[in-house]
Amino acid sequence: MKNVSGRDALFLNEMGIGPLWQLRAAAAPVADAVADDAVDAAPEVVAAQAPALDPAPVARGMTPLSAPPYRNPPPVETDAAWDDGSHAAPAGPAVATLDWAGLRQAIAGCKDCACGDGRKPVFGSGPRQARWLIAAGTPSALDEQAGQPLSGEPGKLLDNMLHAVGLSRERDAYVTPLVKCRPVNARGGERAPTLEEITACRPFLERELALTGATTVLTMGQVAANGLLGRALNEPLAGVRGQVHALGDVPLVATLHPGELLLRGADKALAWADLCRARSLEPRT
Repeated sequence: MKNVSGRDALFLNEMGIGPLWQLRAAAAPVADAVADDAVDAAPEVVAAQAPALDPAPVARGMTPLSAPPYRNPPPVETDAAWDDGSHAAPAGPAVATLDWAGLRQAIAGCKDCACGDGRKPVFGSGPRQARWLIAAGTPSALDEQAGQPLSGEPGKLLDNMLHAVGLSRERDAYVTPLVKCRPVNARGGERAPTLEEITACRPFLERELALTGATTVLTMGQVAANGLLGRALNEPLAGVRGQVHALGDVPLVATLHPGELLLRGADKALAWADLCRARSLEPRT
């Protein structure tokens, strides 16, 4: 087994996953790189144990993630997507025509489904121009309180995962929920979103993708993957993992939700392969 470099070890130790990220010697070399939404009282059950990690998709027709390392531009002051402070009226009735201010107003005023009835929407966060758009399924109660997606411990893990492949939320990744308001049941507990709710919110995410100019979509969890790929919402995530899909003209890679990874640490090896697959789709800079 090929030993990880000192730089790799620092990243992996930071994520608390140690040697789990090392791939078997029979696989193509991969270097310098790295739950689903709650349903009522229990976390979403992701597919049964996936087969042994196979990084072959990286080796077949994709740029391998071997040296030299990716070189990102130095950190710069970024123009955050929602930080302009203005909430101008929408440019037109179609979501596809809206600018950032109009999109924010449209999300805040959406009444297309019961999900938005009295709920506080959670807007996407990140730079206006992004390399990746990361889509989670629905906001958690903590996300709703914090006013941003993937907050708390899942957010910290996501930050470390991105850092391990040379990216950051502040500079490179726009993170957003597919369903903008937290779906709740009659008792106020979290529940799975309905197809109606996903259909109502999907145009908002598609507009976010267009506005950011992201060239890669990474979905986190079963709801986000199935909702964007037009699959039944209860289909196991394993059915779409390990492949490159498309959202319009943009490649899409599906991986596990950080909340699930915090519960099942052994699955971090699967997420590592997904991150490497997504990273290999980008042009080297």
